[in-house]
Amino acid sequence: MNLTEQLQADMKTAMRDGDTLRRDTLRMALAATQHAAKDKRAPLTDDEAVEVIGREVKKRRESVEAYRGAGREDLAAQEQAEIEILTPYLPEQLGEQDIRILVREAIAASGATSPRDMGRVMSLLMPGVKGRADGKVVSTIVNEELARVAAA
Repeated sequence: MNLTEQLQADMKTAMRDGDTLRRDTLRMALAATQHAAKDKRAPLTDDEAVEVIGREVKKRRESVEAYRGAGREDLAAQEQAEIEILTPYLPEQLGEQDIRILVREAIAASGATSPRDMGRVMSLLMPGVKGRADGKVVSTIVNEELARVAAA
């Protein structure tokens, strides 16, 4: 069963159980994957579907920050609940220590010596962590590690 089929089956289960939040969240995720498939003019692979769901989770994380900044904890909680529903469909996320190890390996492989080499390091690193780590977190760690290398 591919990821899109799993989303559909889980949505049907949520409908039978009367779980409206789960049903609506999965319905939104399915709509996003169907829209991406329509744009591509071909069915999505599981990797492409994971990418779409990852974008949806990222949107919700940004919304949580915005709602909390505006003092709307009720809306932030709603978005957080949707994140928790979608997260199991994503690959296991890398921890900060795992990302640091990968960053150090990419720095060594690219021969980077200063923060100016960030693009080279990121281009080596991102294909390996795509979907498994937030790009903003990876970027921050790359900056820290390049600054450490330049200071050494």
